[in-house]
Amino acid sequence: MSTKRASSRLNKRLVAIASILVVAGLGPLPVDSLTGFRSDRVPAQLQLEENFDAQLDSDNLHEWMQVMTSKPQHVGSTHGKANAEYVAELFTSWGFDTEIEVFNVLFPTPIERRLVLKNGKSTFRARLEEPAIKGDRSSGVRKEMLPPYNAYSADGDVTAELVYVNYGIPADYEELDRRGISVEGKIVIARYGGSWRGIKPKVAAEHGAIGCILFSDPRDDGYFRGDAYPEGSFRMKWGAQRGSVSDMPTFPGDPLTPFVGATEDAERLTVEEAPTIMKIPVLPISWGDAQPLLEAMGGPVAPQAWRGALPLT
Repeated sequence: MSTKRASSRLNKRLVAIASILVVAGLGPLPVDSLTGFRSDRVPAQLQLEENFDAQLDSDNLHEWMQVMTSKPQHVGSTHGKANAEYVAELFTSWGFDTEIEVFNVLFPTPIERRLVLKNGKSTFRARLEEPAIKGDRSSGVRKEMLPPYNAYSADGDVTAELVYVNYGIPADYEELDRRGISVEGKIVIARYGGSWRGIKPKVAAEHGAIGCILFSDPRDDGYFRGDAYPEGSFRMKWGAQRGSVSDMPTFPGDPLTPFVGATEDAERLTVEEAPTIMKIPVLPISWGDAQPLLEAMGGPVAPQAWRGALPLT
């Protein structure tokens, strides 16, 4: 009894003290006080910030965005180089000393992508493309546009049974183990979310999988969350998330020049030696392509927490 009462009084005191601290922290700062500046420097700093804010113009932001996003701009692209020069010119015009540095990094682009499901006598071939969107001019620009793919995936052509692994994080494989389900020699399909994308194929390979498919479930990024593009900001049926799947926790950046800039004369690893390149093929797809794959799967019903917004279990 006494212990409980003492605990109760202590909790009340802590709450009271916390409330006082929060209220005190919400009070306005004196006009002659600015974090990081001596009081005699505050007026000049505030005037400088006011002058800077007065020069901001939303029309400029619109113009710059239109220029930079009008064409595909991936690493090594013509428009990517043009964007670098455009930004450098802007900074130079504002009085900054500006210089463009060049780095020679490994940047793989796909030659062939193919995803086929053979289920008895039926065959499904994944679309693997994103359509042009009415009202979005840049979505219809095909010259130099890269298709959905994951950079630093391994090359490969694999055929195997498909296993759904939820988000494809370690806890999901523990759940599969409890259910007696192995991915050894299989292709896994995982939804984006729950971790960084590069973790998913890495963990899959560690559990013996020979391929990895990634898709965006509408529950995480799609109609379940709100209107899909172009009506809203969420991913549409045929939209796929691109991006690197290199093993960045090992080291980030160019896989062939660990911990140094990828200058022309930098010492380089071979592709075979590079530890951050995935060991199995990885392919991102839309939920439109993922749905037929998931519908064709048998086995036990997925746990409640593993179910997305697609009408299947």
